Amino acid sequence: MAKTLYDSLGVAKNASQDEIKKAYRKLAREYHPDKNAGDKEAEERFKEVQTAYDVLSDAEKRKQYDRFGSQNGRPGAGGPNVDFGNFDFGGFDVSDLLGGIFGGRAGGAATRRQPVRGNDVEAVVHLSFEDSLRGAEAKVPVELTVACRECGGTGAQPGTAPVICPECNGRGVKSESQGLFALSQPCPRCRGNGTVIEKPCPNCRGTGRERRIKNYTLKIPAGVKDGTRIRLKGKGEIGEGGGPAGDLFVVTRVEPSKRFERRGADLVIEVPVTYTEAALGATVEVPTPYGERVSLKVPAGTQDGRQLRIRGHGAPKLDGSGKGDLIARLRVSVPKKLSKKEREALEELQKLSHDDPREALFS
Repeated sequence: MAKTLYDSLGVAKNASQDEIKKAYRKLAREYHPDKNAGDKEAEERFKEVQTAYDVLSDAEKRKQYDRFGSQNGRPGAGGPNVDFGNFDFGGFDVSDLLGGIFGGRAGGAATRRQPVRGNDVEAVVHLSFEDSLRGAEAKVPVELTVACRECGGTGAQPGTAPVICPECNGRGVKSESQGLFALSQPCPRCRGNGTVIEKPCPNCRGTGRERRIKNYTLKIPAGVKDGTRIRLKGKGEIGEGGGPAGDLFVVTRVEPSKRFERRGADLVIEVPVTYTEAALGATVEVPTPYGERVSLKVPAGTQDGRQLRIRGHGAPKLDGSGKGDLIARLRVSVPKKLSKKEREALEELQKLSHDDPREALFS
C-alpha cells in the first residue's frame, strides 16, 4: 500500500490539527539536518515530513488532498505518487515554521540566531542563629561565566572586531531550494551568528566568555530562616548573543539554636518551674533571643507542657510587619533529692491531699 501524507507524520486520517502539529514538531526535531549532518536518509525523511505537514496543516489543502484519490486519477491520499502541482502554496516557506522550533535560526535575516538568557546560579551563605534574627552583611563568592576581561565579550583579539560573515552576508542562515520549498539552515561558517572572528582573543579563544569568581556583598535581612532564598536579579550567568544575564539565588543556612526552636516567626523556649511554682503560681524571668529578660506570670495549677505566649519577642517577619511571639513551654521540675524537712512537708501534704490524678483511668 502506498504511503500517505498521514503515514508520513504517523497520525490517523481524522487527526486534529493539534495532533498533526505535535507529530510534525517531534519528527522535525528528530530528522533535522542540524542533528543529522551527513545522513542522507534522515535528510530525505525530513523533506518528506515537511511536505506532509505543509499540506495537512492547511485546511483547504488538506480538504483537496482528502477529496481527490487515486481512483480519480488525481493526486490524493491513495495515490502511488503524490504530486502537489495542483495545490497553491501561496509562497509558503517551511523555514518560517521551523524557525519557531529551532530557536529562530532556520529562517531569513530576521530569524538569525536570537539572544539567549543566561542561566540562574545558586549560592549558599551560612549564618549563626543570632545573625539570622538581627540581620547581617555577608560576602558571597560565586563562580560564574562572565564576559572576557580581555576582549569585553566580543571574542575578538583586542584592537579588532568581528566582521560580517562572507558566507551568508550577515544573515546567519543559508537557503537551499528544494523544488517548491526553500530550506534554510544555520550558516556553517558563522553558526548562525552573522559574524565571524578572524583574530580570536587569546584569553577566551574566541568565545567571549570566561569562568571567574565574583564576590558579592549581600545584606541579609533580619528574620531569615534556614532555606530562605534571596534573589539578586541579573547577577547570574552571562547571556548569549546579547541576551540578559540570569539571576543569582542565595540560600541561607542557619545554625540551630541551643535554646530556641523556630516555628515560623515564633520562637519556642522551654522554661523549668518548680512543682510549688506550678501548684501555687509564680512570676518567673524568661530570656529572649535579644539578650534581655521578660517577666512571665505562671498561673496556679499549671500542668507540665503548658505553653504561654509572650507577644512581640519572636523573630522579625520578612514582610516588615513586626515580630512573632516568644512561646514559653513550661516544664515542671521534680527534685531528685529532698532534705529531711522537704520530705516531711511533702508527706504532710500527701496526707492532706484528696486529689487522685488516676481517677479517670477507672471511670
